[in-house]
Amino acid sequence: MTLHVTKMEAAETQLPPIDARSLISDGSTRQIILDGQIYTLRITRAQKLILTK
Repeated sequence: MTLHVTKMEAAETQLPPIDARSLISDGSTRQIILDGQIYTLRITRAQKLILTK
């Protein structure tokens, strides 16, 4: 088996990370629109993020 490893470097124009709770200010869910499609971002009780369509 051949394993390929790619070194990834951060792009200079990359935006800094943001806290998910700042996206979901009240409650535990937030709807997000991308190209006319609605997605739901949810923080679970186990403090994990789930993105569903």
